[in-house]
Amino acid sequence: MTIATEDLQRLFALIARDIAARRDHLCELDGAIGDGDHGLAMDAGCEAAAKAVAALDRAQTAPTAVFNAAAKAFLNTVGASSGPLYATAFMRAGAAVKDKSELSDDDFLRAFAALAQGIQERGKAEPGEKTMVDAWKPAADAALAAWASGTPLSQSLDMAEQAARQGCEATKDMTAAKGRSSRLGERVIGHIDPGAASAAIVIASIAKFVEQHDSCRIDM
Repeated sequence: MTIATEDLQRLFALIARDIAARRDHLCELDGAIGDGDHGLAMDAGCEAAAKAVAALDRAQTAPTAVFNAAAKAFLNTVGASSGPLYATAFMRAGAAVKDKSELSDDDFLRAFAALAQGIQERGKAEPGEKTMVDAWKPAADAALAAWASGTPLSQSLDMAEQAARQGCEATKDMTAAKGRSSRLGERVIGHIDPGAASAAIVIASIAKFVEQHDSCRIDM
């Protein structure tokens, strides 16, 4: 069984719900070292992406177009730094599965890795700089390594989720090299990076989606 456009519509709806549920927590994290609006920005962006994707004709829309619609909606809604970062990520995911009418497990994993690469390249960040890359890069690396060793997709993304959570938690001990929080120097130590925290939520949503999708395969 493959992942079709209607499945991706469910994925974006799931991400939007999970981010909305943690919006206030993300704002609290950002309030400690930033403007305090990261939760609002991510909530608005994910909701806009989910609505744009839901409006597509699933019978006429390929997965690439789903990711591109999400990218455009997110960018048009979020002016903060997360806007262009996630827009680039979704566009890279779309490019990774170009010309596919449905996605195999391997296709989906390539799209997932492209999300992480897009964010890292657009943000020009490396792990250890207290950004969302500290969650995305370890997650993609863990998923790709697990998949290469023959691990099923759902378990590979479970490992990605664990790596993202660990990467997010590790930002607590870092100083910031990017953004407003970089001006605070060592005062940011002891605080989790809000971008890494929201990334961990998105990655957990993706892992949950795949697990649910796999359970449907088994039930069928």
